[in-house]
Amino acid sequence: MIARSDAVAALRAERFDVVVVGGGITGAGVALDAATRGYSVALVEKADYASGTSSRSSKLVHGGLRYLQNFDLGLVREALLERQLMVRLAPHLVRPLPFVVPAFDGARPDRMMGVGLNLYDAMARGGRRREEGDWEPERHRVIGGDEVVERLPALAGRAPTSGYLFYDCQTDDSRLVLTVLAEAERFGAVCANRMEVTDLLDDGGRTRGVCVRDALSGERFQVRADNVVNATGVWADRLRPEELHDEAEVPRIRPSRGSHVTLARETLPLAAGAIVPAGGGRAIFALPWLGSTLVGTTDDEYDADDLDHVQPAEGDIAYLLGAVNAYFGAALGREHVTGAYAGVRPLISTGDPKKSVDISRKAELYETSSGMITITGGKLTTWRRMAKMAVDRLVEREARTAPCRTHEIPLGQPIDAAELPRVEGVPDEAYERLAGRYGHAAREVLAVAAESGELAQPIVAGGPVDLLAEAVHAARREQAVSVGDALLRRTRVALLAAGTVADPDGATAQRVAVAMAEPLGWDEREARSAAQAFLDEAGSEGIVTAP
Repeated sequence: MIARSDAVAALRAERFDVVVVGGGITGAGVALDAATRGYSVALVEKADYASGTSSRSSKLVHGGLRYLQNFDLGLVREALLERQLMVRLAPHLVRPLPFVVPAFDGARPDRMMGVGLNLYDAMARGGRRREEGDWEPERHRVIGGDEVVERLPALAGRAPTSGYLFYDCQTDDSRLVLTVLAEAERFGAVCANRMEVTDLLDDGGRTRGVCVRDALSGERFQVRADNVVNATGVWADRLRPEELHDEAEVPRIRPSRGSHVTLARETLPLAAGAIVPAGGGRAIFALPWLGSTLVGTTDDEYDADDLDHVQPAEGDIAYLLGAVNAYFGAALGREHVTGAYAGVRPLISTGDPKKSVDISRKAELYETSSGMITITGGKLTTWRRMAKMAVDRLVEREARTAPCRTHEIPLGQPIDAAELPRVEGVPDEAYERLAGRYGHAAREVLAVAAESGELAQPIVAGGPVDLLAEAVHAARREQAVSVGDALLRRTRVALLAAGTVADPDGATAQRVAVAMAEPLGWDEREARSAAQAFLDEAGSEGIVTAP
């Protein structure tokens, strides 16, 4: 990405066709879609890219097998088609993940689950012409108990007798956002984080841009644009709320908190995903992710005013561990949790108190009297479709001829880990991670690692293989301006080794701050302050859970 200072200068000086408010996956998608159709695009994000909902998901790109029981076939089919497309466009970021649904005590796999998987298979294969390089998952099949244990070693003690095997996909959500933003920038979009929108610009009752405050400098200025797209997700009705809430037919956002925990792989070893019964007809996921195990999610209504720092509730963590212990026959406690996080999803209220939060996953697009277009709701998997909805509305009202192109534009450039240059000091297992996280741009990270032996080392000794060089690269090339940007979103080490990264002595945070000081121009005092700011952020986010 271009330097943030250059992006801010361009926002001040230029007039744009579209300004997108919100730097999560939906806003990034709108910026990419609009830029590839020939619009000049600005994007502003009040905090860091993906710092809201888009870095706090279950990391799945999936159709939503459980939505079949609610007969929400349209949503499932759309998501399955997008899943296939994402594997083709970003094969390094969106990868197939096997799932296993076991049977125990000599029982046959559940017949109704088999019916659902048959429908899932059929919907994944129909309705779209195949393109070269398309991924087509194997049909689900029954596997024996030995293969169940091979794929889910944590179930060995329960001696499963058989199970279903099927496939969905997994991603690193915040890296997907950054990749989409980089592609939008390649097509001319100008993106800047830490730019809070304080109001809309009006001209004769129509929006003509936004007023912003630069959180780093404190300066305020106008970003002029002919159109405004509000893609702020769960914050959508906080931008000009009187306009949104006073107009008929505008749905209300109904926030839902989802909490997750991470565990060391040896604590709960998995080579495939598992759907874990959690009581009350609910289920959670237990997934292998970045060398660890990820467990989640909860789904509870969230009515607190603070949407910027959402912590996993104590009850949520106990609920997740309880479900895992009951299913795997484990005895996991808080001392086994290596990290935790929570996010708030922008579900859409229908006004029907009987309608479950679980099934309100559809996207909503609406245009209010000022001309502002708001896109919210939806899910990570369908981000491209949501962006298309918003830009289609722009094209329609301007009577342009500008078809969507995002179904054919690669997201980043994949590379085989074996093709990456070897750098002294970089652990062997880091190359696969770098290739999956950055694609071809991993070469740039390795060039940073080659600058010094310390930069080639992992941020946490003996922990995840996220390199210190990645923090420097984040500051130089990805608009990271804080230690939290580097540890929570550019890398994910703070979610996988929270106790070490956010230890009160601050040694790891200080080491990262010192590494980032050169590209960000920090002196010694500012580096110490940046390290402490990360510890404060970690506390407000609740990523560390005390036993």
